Order: sequence, then C-alpha cells, then structure tokens
Amino acid sequence: MKVTCFHLLIQLLNAPEREVGLSLADWDRVLRLARRSNLMGRLAESLEACSVRERLPAQVQPHMAAALALSAHQSQAIIWEARHIAAALAPLNTRVVLLKGAAYAAAKLKAARGRLYGDVDILVPEPQLPEVEAAMMLHGWTAGHIDPYDDRYYRRWMHELPPMVHLKRGTVVDVHHNILPRTARNAPLAERLLQAAVALPDSPFAVLAPCDMVVHSATHLFHEGELGNGLRDLLDLADLMTEFSMRDPAFWPALTTRARELGLLWPLRLAFRYLVQVLDFPVPPEALVDAGAGSMADRLRDMLYLPGFRPDHPLCASPATAIAKSLLYLRGHMLRMPPGLLLAHLGRKGWMHLYKSSSRTAV
Repeated sequence: MKVTCFHLLIQLLNAPEREVGLSLADWDRVLRLARRSNLMGRLAESLEACSVRERLPAQVQPHMAAALALSAHQSQAIIWEARHIAAALAPLNTRVVLLKGAAYAAAKLKAARGRLYGDVDILVPEPQLPEVEAAMMLHGWTAGHIDPYDDRYYRRWMHELPPMVHLKRGTVVDVHHNILPRTARNAPLAERLLQAAVALPDSPFAVLAPCDMVVHSATHLFHEGELGNGLRDLLDLADLMTEFSMRDPAFWPALTTRARELGLLWPLRLAFRYLVQVLDFPVPPEALVDAGAGSMADRLRDMLYLPGFRPDHPLCASPATAIAKSLLYLRGHMLRMPPGLLLAHLGRKGWMHLYKSSSRTAV
C-alpha cells in the first residue's frame, strides 16, 4: 500500500488521463501525498490541462478547484512582489537575476504550473551586495533580530545574505551572490552565471540561461540536506529539460558541456539518475553517457535518495525513510563546509540550543 499510493501520485502527475478507475480510497491517499509534497497545484493543473477535471469524483473536485485558485493567486503575488524588488533596486543600475520559482513564473515556464511560493530568490554581483542590502532596507526589508553568530555565518561563509523580511507584507527575499556557499568544494564562479543570464522582455530582471537554470536546479536539489520539496524539485527539472530541449535541438549536449565547465557535472548526473528511476523520465542515452555512468557511490546513494524523494507522510514513511533523511541532512551539511568548520558550527549551534532550552526551563 505504501509503495502503491506513491506510484499512483507519480502516474497522475506524468499521465493525468490515468485518473479513470481510481477509487475514492485511492484519491484520498493521493491527495494526502500531493498536499504533503506541495504538489496539489501541480496535480490540479495537470488534470485541468487534460480536460479531465470534470470527470473526477464530486468529493475530489473541490480540492482541485481550491488548489487552482491558490496557485493562481500565488503566481500573481510573486510577480507583484518582484515589481517591488525591481522598484527598490532600480536606482542601482545593476543586473538582478531571478532564481528558482520566481524565475519560472517571470519567464512563464511550464515549471511554474501550479507552484506554491515561499520566498523570492535573486542573484546579484557580490561587489554590489552592500548597495543592494541598503536599498532593500530603505524599502522596508530587514533581516530582523538575527543572532550575531548567524549573521556572521551568512556573511562570511554562505552564498547569500541573511533572509530579508518585509516589515509590512511579511514577504521574504533571499539575496544571493552565488548558487553555492563560499565554503563548498565546488562553488562555481558567479560571474559566469551573471554574464550568461538572459534578460526578460519588458522587465528589469534577467533569468539564468537555460542550461544554467537546469544546472542550478540540480545543484540546489542535491546540495540540500532536507528533501521536503524533493519530489517537486525533481518534477521542476523534468519540466525544464522538456521545455528547453523542445526549443533547442542542441540542448542536451550543451547542458552536459556547461555543467562540466561550471564544475557541477555530478549533481546533473544524479538528476539524470533519479529522473529516470523515480519519474521514468526519458533522458537521452547519449546525455546519460556524457554525464558519466553511475559509479558504486551513486548506487549507494540510491539507498538514501530513493526513499528520500518520497513524501514525509505515514503512507510512505518507514524507519528506513527516517534514517535516509537523517543521513541526507548530514550529507547536505558536509557538502557546504569542510569537516573542521562543520564540527565547530554544529557544536556551536548545539550548545546554543541546549543553553536556550535550559534558560527557558530555569525561568
């Protein structure tokens, strides 16, 4: 049962016309998993595109209608928020690149279908970070009462400023100067990404070039220690690759070449591997060969990622899933920092957590 309902969700996302014949019990399980995976909007959009929503059971239709309404509202909200960011940064005359979900929405990509948004991510040249931060603060965004250690952690080691929250709207903007932390072993040169970025028509923003967008998505997914949105991110990659390869016949060889240039071929190789294994996505054989055959280490990672991509829900969860997710969390931290720095950082955070907990208990 646990495996079946997960595969039902994958089947519906890949081929919505297969909804025929699902029982109400099946729908109940699928909707629970879709909601936990932040894929309700994506599922509703897929069913709508195939014109099968009217055939759904009466009990299911309100869930799909609500998901469509929410995703449409959030799509409008993310574009509206981007306009405020553009107004704040306009006097600086600097290139501002939208990343991830905001980029998909602004560029009207298929990966934006049914998406829910938590924040807006932007990429700016590192030398202009102080000016960008000051401009954002003048327009109501602030890092708030952040712990001095956390503030130093972001500014000294990470690839972004501390998250900036708008004082009135509560919206969050992550200001990046690279796509990986300074301490990561394979952080690319951000200048390469910025130089290749593509300006959006009738917009002050740019987005990453198609190959860079895919490489960034794969890098973000496989550097993350938490896979709460892992299945959604894997579907994003499938959407991006499908759309870009339809636009450009040379996309696949260009993609692996670009990943190699950026020193980020390994996350692309893992993306290919799990697109095939989890989503049955048709990655061209020549792209698989170009990215490199799966090593023994990749096969060992299957024991972590295959359960890790399943939604964190009792219908899919098991003791093995919990262990896999814990090890992925540790792996994510190890990719961000060298061992000595990681031990010092985790030791500091652990001590502060115990100190604050004991302080509250004493009071």
